[in-house]
Amino acid sequence: MSRREEQEKARPETVEIVPGVLRMELPISMPGLGHVNCYALIDPEGATIVDPGLPGSANWKALLDRLKQAGLSARHVHTVVVTHSHPDHFGGAARFAEESGAEVIAHRNFAFASYGARPAEPEVSVDDLDADRVRRREAAEEPEQATREPAGAAPNPRDRWKGNSPWGGQNPKPPLRSRLRWRLMRMAGPGSFIPTITQPVEHGQVLKIGGREWFVLHTPGHTEDHICLHDPESGVFLAGDHVLPTITPHISGLGQAKDPLKSFFYSLDRVGEIHGVKKVLPAHGHPFHDLHARTEAIKRHHYERLEKVKEIGRELGGATVEAYTQRLFKRRSWGPMAESETYAHLEHLRQASMAECYRDNDEKLIYVTG
Repeated sequence: MSRREEQEKARPETVEIVPGVLRMELPISMPGLGHVNCYALIDPEGATIVDPGLPGSANWKALLDRLKQAGLSARHVHTVVVTHSHPDHFGGAARFAEESGAEVIAHRNFAFASYGARPAEPEVSVDDLDADRVRRREAAEEPEQATREPAGAAPNPRDRWKGNSPWGGQNPKPPLRSRLRWRLMRMAGPGSFIPTITQPVEHGQVLKIGGREWFVLHTPGHTEDHICLHDPESGVFLAGDHVLPTITPHISGLGQAKDPLKSFFYSLDRVGEIHGVKKVLPAHGHPFHDLHARTEAIKRHHYERLEKVKEIGRELGGATVEAYTQRLFKRRSWGPMAESETYAHLEHLRQASMAECYRDNDEKLIYVTG
């Protein structure tokens, strides 16, 4: 099984993608991903950085190295744009604010989920995580058990990711390594890696950065605070995780939105309708051209999943989210993350009056599809 481009390891070179826009690949160690793209938008005053990677010294060193290749340093960064509240996208923002006084731009609803009450979620879909696990085992890059913790691990009362999900199962949680890293960072101070958003934005605003006018598009789905940026004059589209070139972003049922999948479909439609996009710059993987085709492919994946869920419902009758999950995914993928995706699809069907649900005597949700 070949490696998806989003899973490729970070290249150390800084590359100019279009005039005044630099791509800097930063290394990350997250399931299903090998790098995050940080973009530098150059102007006479310095640079705006988009998605400055994970928190920590290794990421900061990589950032400084790539900036140096372009004749820049941390003091030249006057603005940071964060596309959404996942740590591989905002991790360096607080450091830039400290080092150079940089403004930090994000959607007004920016919130780091794992720092608050809500459980954290992965970046990529369970299908893509599973494919990456298989590829790594085939390449002997890691042992089979190294990619996820057992779904039935004993609860730890001090672990904020434990507890019951809305459907009556276990809440998803990040990998143990990530939880330990974030715990250590929180011990260093409550604001040590969570940036203060100094310029909150909303859909339709225009940002004048990098010598261009960028329109802000609020694109909920992957997260509720996700934004993309579009420069109509040059046709450049900064996509974040909303539209990735070969993998599907994770859509969780655990956000505050009643139907996150519906929000995602709506956001994909609005983005796919934009004319004149010549270059799509994703947060993972390589730049690509046909934005509309990729949005349609991602929607098609979810439409097929919804049909499969309905088919399972007809076969099982009333069933728990766990039962649906075990029919949708292979055994190696069973667990809270897969249940979260299944729950999002079941809730989408329920909101569309194509499914009903009730709670059984164990307080677990039972879904019946038509």
